[in-house]
Amino acid sequence: MAMSNRRRRVTQTRSLEERMAEQAAKLKEQASHLPAGKERDDLLRRAKIAETGSRINDWLSSHGLQPPN
Repeated sequence: MAMSNRRRRVTQTRSLEERMAEQAAKLKEQASHLPAGKERDDLLRRAKIAETGSRINDWLSSHGLQPPN
C-alpha cells in the first residue's frame, strides 16, 4: 500500500494566538490538580511555552511590524 505525500489541509476557525492561549489555560488547569513534582513542572513549562508563543505571535502580527504600503 503506497503512502500519499499529500498533506491534510485544515482550515482554522480560531487564531493561533487564541488556540495557544487556550492550550496554556488547559495545561495550567491540569497542573493545578497534581502534587508538586516532575509531571506538574512539565505541564507548567508547556503552559509557559504556549503563552510565550501566543505573545510572540501577537507581537509579530502587530501593526508596527507590517511592511510599508
